[in-house]
Amino acid sequence: MHLPLNALRAFEVSARHLSFTRAAAELHVTQTAVSQHVKNLEERLQVPLFRRLPRGLALTDEGMALLPVLAQSFERIGQLLDQFGDGRAREALTVGVVGTFAVGWLIPRLRDFQQLHPFVDFRLFTHNNRVDMAGEGLDYAIRFGDGAWHGTEAQALLAAPLSPMCTPALGAALHTPADLAGQVLLRSYRADEWVDWFAAAATPCPMLRGAVFDSSLTMAEAAAQGAGIALLPVRMFARELQQGRLVRPFEAEISNGRYWLTRLKSRPVTPAMQAFNAWLVQAAPM
Repeated sequence: MHLPLNALRAFEVSARHLSFTRAAAELHVTQTAVSQHVKNLEERLQVPLFRRLPRGLALTDEGMALLPVLAQSFERIGQLLDQFGDGRAREALTVGVVGTFAVGWLIPRLRDFQQLHPFVDFRLFTHNNRVDMAGEGLDYAIRFGDGAWHGTEAQALLAAPLSPMCTPALGAALHTPADLAGQVLLRSYRADEWVDWFAAAATPCPMLRGAVFDSSLTMAEAAAQGAGIALLPVRMFARELQQGRLVRPFEAEISNGRYWLTRLKSRPVTPAMQAFNAWLVQAAPM
């Protein structure tokens, strides 16, 4: 059965208002036109949709059954058409981002990307550097490491040298790397980081007895609250340094990896993925 769209729309609006007059005002047509559209629809369906009352309308059983179906359909049409607001269909982009990079670099710049590429419906999920791209349905994953992940294509982004960071109060007592021997050294799940840093500082590594964290974000917060000294990627915590929540007592640093933009080799590249890749590479200096 082919039903005129104008008649369906006239019925849906009239049913919401229970008034042809108010429906006409919403649709910017005459009350007579709305009434005629509804009458034509009833004739095609061969059922009454309204009971005409002295002061308004009431839905029949058939009208009550039809209204929610039409309302939902028109809403879905409207949502789809909204995606063409800038002349281009919106496209979802799902990115998993290691939390440190998300908070320390990406989120402060995300508005710039969205303004440049309004057609991208950006969806951000954070992780602790362990991610299942296929299982989570990710277009991209940004993670820290050496760029070698099985089945993925990896594009180098930011270098992230690590250096000790702590509260100003703790930092005031640190004059040489050897002073760290008497402090609580917070650790990540990468067990060799402190060993490598002490080697770079030409100082014997003391016994490590601090808590172990699976995220630099939580480790940095622990350090900011005085729980110990953390080895952190300085570029990701520039805001904390500027605010004075953390200080960097020593210049010595190590580089055990960098941030990478990765995707499954089996994942076809979409226009949204191309836009994000180009923007990220340009915005994130090596």
